[in-house]
Amino acid sequence: MDQQLLLDSIQKEIKLTEDEIVLLLAVLKSKKVKKKQYLLLEGDLSRYAIFVASGCLRSYCVDENGFQYIQQFAPAGWWIGDMYSLVTGKPGNLYIDAVFESELWMISKMDLNRLYQEIPKLNVYFRILAENALVYYQSRSMENLRLAAKERYEKFCARYPTLIDCLPQKQVAAYIGVTPEFLSKMLH
Repeated sequence: MDQQLLLDSIQKEIKLTEDEIVLLLAVLKSKKVKKKQYLLLEGDLSRYAIFVASGCLRSYCVDENGFQYIQQFAPAGWWIGDMYSLVTGKPGNLYIDAVFESELWMISKMDLNRLYQEIPKLNVYFRILAENALVYYQSRSMENLRLAAKERYEKFCARYPTLIDCLPQKQVAAYIGVTPEFLSKMLH
């Protein structure tokens, strides 16, 4: 499985030497997952930061009525994880599964902490990712409070242009916070 997409993602923000690339690649674990395969269940301990090399993952929670609230889609080139669990070491709140067959690169929390010592500029890369994630979640939270469903759908389309035509309508509805029936009526 090719590591170039991951290296390109990192090199957009920081420049790694050949030796640093070797250190990074040595701790990467590859994983192939089938469509609908779970990587994390609510209550699991998250031990990895996950980079999507191909395919698409999603993170979500489920309410007491079984309704899914999709927090994030992660197509190729995106990172995903249950940050609460990864950072605190406590059981997580999210499910993470594969929307499509996917190929992943994973870095354990332990290896990541070691890399922060060996390659200090990786701290900068992951800080940038964390800042971008915070901006994303803050914007998304405000959109959910302020915007009508049609506008939330338009934001979804702008955020995930490669997924608009290939995701099941049920998942798009769960992301924007409406029923699939409402989404269907809204789009027609």
